Amino acid sequence: MTPGGAGVAQRHPDPVDVLARHLRARATEFLRALRLHRDAATPEDSAEAARALGRAARRIGAGLYTFRPALDPSWSRALGPELAWVSGTLSQEDACATRLTRLLEALHHLSGPGAPTPPSARRPTPSTSGVPLPADATPPDAPRPATSVSGTPAPARATGALPAAPRRAPAAAATVPAPDGRRTVAPRPEGGSGAAPGRAPLAVGAAKAAALLERQLTLARTRAHSAALRALGSARFHAVADQVAVLAGEVPLAGEAGHIDLRPLADAARERLEDAVAALPLLTAGSPYNAEALVLGLSPDPSPHPQDAPWHQVRLLLRLHRYAQEVLDPAAGDDPRLRAAGEALDRHRDAAEAAAAAAQAGRTPRIAPATAYALGVLHAGQRHEVEAARYAFQRAWQQPPAGTP
Repeated sequence: MTPGGAGVAQRHPDPVDVLARHLRARATEFLRALRLHRDAATPEDSAEAARALGRAARRIGAGLYTFRPALDPSWSRALGPELAWVSGTLSQEDACATRLTRLLEALHHLSGPGAPTPPSARRPTPSTSGVPLPADATPPDAPRPATSVSGTPAPARATGALPAAPRRAPAAAATVPAPDGRRTVAPRPEGGSGAAPGRAPLAVGAAKAAALLERQLTLARTRAHSAALRALGSARFHAVADQVAVLAGEVPLAGEAGHIDLRPLADAARERLEDAVAALPLLTAGSPYNAEALVLGLSPDPSPHPQDAPWHQVRLLLRLHRYAQEVLDPAAGDDPRLRAAGEALDRHRDAAEAAAAAAQAGRTPRIAPATAYALGVLHAGQRHEVEAARYAFQRAWQQPPAGTP
């Protein structure tokens, strides 16, 4: 047959070459992110570069784990845990920031809609330019005479100037429900932890809970930031970067890699995921409210929630499956079903960690009962978010895979 004729067989790319190209591309992303981190001019640029470093490290590590039979065994076993250390260390700071934002947003959500502007804030200031004053012609900041129930001014009990009294800060309505189901009203000192514009001010217990969470999680974030900086400057990280630089040029393959098909290795990752999902209580997760999980979540035991570990494991296996599909077909990693399931498991992880942070703050010694109650309500709300995420995963997972007729 003539070259290029219709009878020339299509030549499929070598599977090992496909894997090598994928790993070299991810190694190049790692080195590019490292250079951006070193040249970052602002904290935002540095944080974005650190996130890119973590993403590249996760993808390289997933490729080494899933397709290990095609790679040099000693090299892949040594590099994989080091990449997991890099991605885990760099992700802690973002995790603390996300956790704090989530908990503070939940506290404000419990506070209800934004409070209306008080009438005193809408009163016009006294003026001689024809702007009308209030009905009693009393300036807003001046003491107003007492008024009887019928609306007529009450008689003064004494004449002369009244003794000066300290100004009281305006009171704000408490919005975290009381244990008996009622909403209490408590004054909030001016300058304390309040609400952003358009939000209701926090109650005393919720405001103190927010301050406690902010103090604890900001400290954890500062420590995570310092740990990340130490890690990036350590000899251990430099050794990892050197190995990734070698990977960007040449991928160490196994001796018999030329005869290895990558698809069975990717199918094994999918089967591990399916087995882990089959072990989940999807029948319970099919109900949007799991009272048993909530009772377990309210346990005083500080150990991790017993029901969360299998779901976290499924999240890791789902990520390995998606990354394996990206090696075989870059478009396959964007399967809407897998993406929706992964997003639900990410929400599950975030809510579970936020609930654990609220529970940890509630174990702080000598906190006020109102603060402990607000943290308990916050913890229960996050555990309900955990159940909602499990329900969303169950619905997403039961959808037919992409390409299924």
